[in-house]
Amino acid sequence: MQFFRSISFLLLLVSFTSQAQVSTMEQQLQSIIDSGKAVGFSVAVVKKNKLIYTHSFGYKNKETSTPLSNVDIFRIASISKSFSATSILQLVEAGKLKLSDDVSELVGFNVRNPRYPDKVITLEHLLSHRSSINDRQGYFTLDAINPAKNPNADSCYNDYAPGEGYQYCNLNFNMIGTIIEKYSGERFDQYVKHHILDPLDLYGGYCVDSLDASRFATIYEYRNDTLGYIAAPAAYAPRSEEIRNYTMGYSTPIFSPTGGMKISAVDLARYMRMHMNYGKANRHRIISKKSSRLMQTPLSEKSGYGLALHVTSTLIPGKTLVGHTGSAYGLYSAMFFDPKEKYGIVVISNGCHPAYTAGFNSVIRKAFELLYNYKIAN
Repeated sequence: MQFFRSISFLLLLVSFTSQAQVSTMEQQLQSIIDSGKAVGFSVAVVKKNKLIYTHSFGYKNKETSTPLSNVDIFRIASISKSFSATSILQLVEAGKLKLSDDVSELVGFNVRNPRYPDKVITLEHLLSHRSSINDRQGYFTLDAINPAKNPNADSCYNDYAPGEGYQYCNLNFNMIGTIIEKYSGERFDQYVKHHILDPLDLYGGYCVDSLDASRFATIYEYRNDTLGYIAAPAAYAPRSEEIRNYTMGYSTPIFSPTGGMKISAVDLARYMRMHMNYGKANRHRIISKKSSRLMQTPLSEKSGYGLALHVTSTLIPGKTLVGHTGSAYGLYSAMFFDPKEKYGIVVISNGCHPAYTAGFNSVIRKAFELLYNYKIAN
């Protein structure tokens, strides 16, 4: 009897200790809001392949003091690129595309660096930002790089040859979205919904009008110490008129395959778990192990970038993590995981101070460190 009493006491002590640690962590996370460093943020933690912690801090709407909740959704910015890359690899596995395909043939107009006209720009080059293409002419329409539409299209290319350098480029992934549309026969936003979101039972998408607007977390841009945070309604611009006049296989940038996914931190963590498990989650295989490993393998040693996923050892010093960040309209986001140890963290802020520390937004980094120290390391 004494033995069982001792065990019960130890379990109770562990429970109290755990609760105290969570309380301390949440106080420190809340202090980020209280200090004015952020309007709000949602977090989610996966450990040992299970979603173990979710919480939201601060405001969904600052003007009405509406608190942020775990069901609220955000435009997650460039983490969206991984959804586009996952879709492409599904089409590769289906035999509809090859990573070595010439982008010119795929999009239907000439995509060639004028300094290296004989060098083919491939699908893999786009996915890994090794295409030698830049965003100098913009990326909200394919007209930017289409020589029949833009007499300055040549300025979309850098001085180095395709495959021989790295430059992060949003236009790469808006072309990727167009290719998905042309070779799947489905409108881009619908393809992602049918082949990634629905099988994983996730709520989200690229089309604003297809989502519950009451769940959108208002996004705020930090202007300066005097003006503070200003709402950025353009983050959820529906572009309904453009969609009504949509041209399949060309108008795709309307949905922003490069940054337009809207999803909650909780569901993004569930999606992350699929990549953590090399392409499978919720009893569904979304992509093959081979494709998933390829996404997570850097093709540029200097950048650490694979196919829409980035390998870093500087977010949590000494830990090698795979994932992506995002920033747009004042929003900052991060999704990083360890596929071997089966843990990962998602942090999304709908507005925070824009300072950076060692390559990551300082607020996102601080939240990441706290979650790792209290929920993963312990």
